[in-house]
Amino acid sequence: METGPVETAAPPVDDTTIVHRPSRLISDEPTADDYNPADAYRALSTAAVASLVLGVLSVLTLLDWWLALIPLAGVMLGIVGLRKIRSQPQEYTGRGAAIAGIVLATLFCVGGFGRLIYIHATEVPTGYERVDYSLLQPQPDDPPNSIPPEAKALDGKKIFIKGYVYPGLRKDGITQFLLVRDQGTCCFGGNPKITDRIQVALSDPKGFAFSGSLFKIAGTFRITEPSQAVDAKGIVFYHLDEAILP
Repeated sequence: METGPVETAAPPVDDTTIVHRPSRLISDEPTADDYNPADAYRALSTAAVASLVLGVLSVLTLLDWWLALIPLAGVMLGIVGLRKIRSQPQEYTGRGAAIAGIVLATLFCVGGFGRLIYIHATEVPTGYERVDYSLLQPQPDDPPNSIPPEAKALDGKKIFIKGYVYPGLRKDGITQFLLVRDQGTCCFGGNPKITDRIQVALSDPKGFAFSGSLFKIAGTFRITEPSQAVDAKGIVFYHLDEAILP
């Protein structure tokens, strides 16, 4: 008698023996296709960059007092930049630039002030008195060509004053010239007012070459009768004799 293949029953399945394999179709790990560059981008803080630029420009503080506004602005912008970066670190970067700007601005400000203080303390020759043009101006209610008491008190004294050379015909070997208060009255075709001009006679016969920069002059201040001004229209009564360029 022929018999067919014997079918055996499958053994019972034990739930504890089932091994769960992770699906290859769904994964929690990011892939290259999931990368978004915008998620890693952080903007460079404008305040931090501006602080760094102003920090570099703060070197100009070595030249004049009012230029200290540059490092002051640099430090303030650096602080603003650092606060913004600290409060929004996922959006802004530039901490190094802000710190560098603050450091440069501070160093140049301190160095500039130190240099200017030293110059101010040492630029006046011994035996001379520092004077500025404000002492030579008449009182508001007085005639424009009147001589104030402060100027009369300086007559015959050795003074030190700063000003600009009024451009004349000679460009080299200048020994006599008008020293005026500012460039607005001397370099743009204007005729300086009488109380803004001092006629200078140098003691050095070699003279100097014309320049539009600020000059430092020391000499004996004298007030004379009005006379024709050199290189300019009108008269002059303020003089600086035996003058030197310290």
